[in-house]
Amino acid sequence: MSKKENVDIGTALEAVITSVGELGWYQRLLFVGILPFGFAWAFSYFGQMFITATPQEHWCRVPELQSLSIEMRRLLSAPRTGDYNIDSCKTFDANWTHVLESLRPPDPDTPLLKCQYGWEFLFEDIPYSTIVSEREWVCDKANLVPWSQSISFLGSITGGILCGVLADKYGRMPVLVLSNCLGVIGNIATIFTTDFWDFAICRFIAGMCVDSCFILMFILVLEYVGTRYRTMVSNLSMAFFFGGGCIILPWLALWISDWKYFMIATSSPMLLAFLAPFVVPESARWLVSKGKIARAVKVLKRFEKINGNKIPQHIMDQFIEVANTTKEEEKGIGLIFRTPALRKMVIFLIITFVAVAVMFDSIIRLSENLGLDFFLTFTVTSATEIPSIFVLLLLLDRLGRRWLVFVPMMAAGILCFVTAFVPRGITSVALAVAARFFNNMSYVSVIQWTPELLPTAVRASGASFVHISAFAAVLVTPFIVYSDRAWEGLSLIIVAVIGLSGASLALVLPETKGRRMPQTVEEWEALANKQHSKKDIASVEYIDTS
Repeated sequence: MSKKENVDIGTALEAVITSVGELGWYQRLLFVGILPFGFAWAFSYFGQMFITATPQEHWCRVPELQSLSIEMRRLLSAPRTGDYNIDSCKTFDANWTHVLESLRPPDPDTPLLKCQYGWEFLFEDIPYSTIVSEREWVCDKANLVPWSQSISFLGSITGGILCGVLADKYGRMPVLVLSNCLGVIGNIATIFTTDFWDFAICRFIAGMCVDSCFILMFILVLEYVGTRYRTMVSNLSMAFFFGGGCIILPWLALWISDWKYFMIATSSPMLLAFLAPFVVPESARWLVSKGKIARAVKVLKRFEKINGNKIPQHIMDQFIEVANTTKEEEKGIGLIFRTPALRKMVIFLIITFVAVAVMFDSIIRLSENLGLDFFLTFTVTSATEIPSIFVLLLLLDRLGRRWLVFVPMMAAGILCFVTAFVPRGITSVALAVAARFFNNMSYVSVIQWTPELLPTAVRASGASFVHISAFAAVLVTPFIVYSDRAWEGLSLIIVAVIGLSGASLALVLPETKGRRMPQTVEEWEALANKQHSKKDIASVEYIDTS
């Protein structure tokens, strides 16, 4: 067999990208194009926290006291449960006429009863009206908040399955537009809801865009970036665009101070998806797999034109020749389950991703429970995204994906466990911030690792399947956070156990450091088998340039 016969479509395409520039002007434009999708992902993932935030100070409304100031109403009607705490769900069974005459709280031994006329809210920690305060989802209805969030995650699972299958069948670009369209529809429809179930249905629809609204663009850009720049592009896009969106989010909520307008504002980046088909190219790998060679060549010629680098004719001829002889592989999730080694790898990847995602989601949702200002705590924990990713950028191509998923998760798990036994306040927030710093490193590593481990035939659907499996686990994180009502610190212990036990499986996954993304199942098997072989993947990457 000649050396030229060893050239496959992945190798031929890699040669074309090297010729036009591994990080030319077009790739840089595409990198900037990730920005609105990174913001859309951050806004759609965490936005619901800001429209369902619960003011900590709330108490039973007593009609007879409405002529008094709000401070006096709270003093007279809210039973004390400690030096600084009040019972938010009960009030005195008192003669309020007598209370008004004396302007003194009822005797502490006065019998209590549940709130009969709704609640009053002190808008200090959450300085605007939210779904919770408008619809009084507190006390007996407080569990509607985690339920609505879990239903949103259920939408993410459904959307991930749907978008992944459609992306492998119809292409990445149409589905990128579809997913962002679902996000806009769900968010805007939320404004017009009046009860729990219509709210939940709208959040389900909005949830369908997470995280396909970002990951499809992310995968597209990575496919066109040379191997040596892949880590940089992947990490900087997560740091600046997703991390930046998270930092902006709480201050956007405070600036707007109206949950309905907040829904409109956080939907606006998704509208740019309708312009994406005019700027962003379809995946050349996907086009080749569908036999659309002429379209793939047209896309590559666009890179040639914008980057200003001519593709040598023999490299383009080789690409076309290999593309024309490339057989379309069996597509979809079924290919994963019918390939034993690939199936085993994906299962381990899912468990690893689940552990990382549950810790990531839980730590940020605990911002309300750590004893300091919710908006500041959310901002500080989110701000760790940027420095942690810069550290990752320096280490990922030196130490590899496996160790930078495993080691930071071990550190984050230990920090979560310690935080569980620390009093709420500055110390607990500092420990949580440190845990989030390490968890960010693992989260970004595993996001980049996922498409690198999957062959092109199942890259979109397989990555979506892995992500939706994580979302299936994240369904329980609102209830993990809610468990703090039973015992403060329980949520952090649960998160620590999940993180420490799940992330260890990262050590058995193939390393992809310095290797191009596999085009076929055979290339993937070479990647997996040669982890412990003297042969190197470079033998697969040989390109005949004679």
